[in-house]
Amino acid sequence: MQTLQTVLLILLLIDAVALGAIVLLQQGKGADVGAAFGSGSANTVFGSAGSTSFLTKMTVYLAIGFFVIAFGLAYTAKEIAVDLRTEGMSDFPVFETEVDAEETGSPPPDPDTDSDLPDV
Repeated sequence: MQTLQTVLLILLLIDAVALGAIVLLQQGKGADVGAAFGSGSANTVFGSAGSTSFLTKMTVYLAIGFFVIAFGLAYTAKEIAVDLRTEGMSDFPVFETEVDAEETGSPPPDPDTDSDLPDV
């Protein structure tokens, strides 16, 4: 499980860097000077409502991949935590010690005291 988590983490880092680079390479809508005069859709083949560019499609695929990898990392982290809880933590013995009243410096409680607190 640890190897899978390492591989997913490396893939997530590669995906994040690629996603950032692709987003920075894209041109914003209306970024041309001609966009102010009605020719803003000149860069697309099918007009403003036409097909999307390669960079836009790649951005979508990288974003989907980012979320899928992130969910995979969350799942592996949950499984590792469950394994530690069920296997690792139960191996430790629990030590209980009695502390004398003299060591703590306070007198022992009087069992005949009337109290509103429940007995523990």
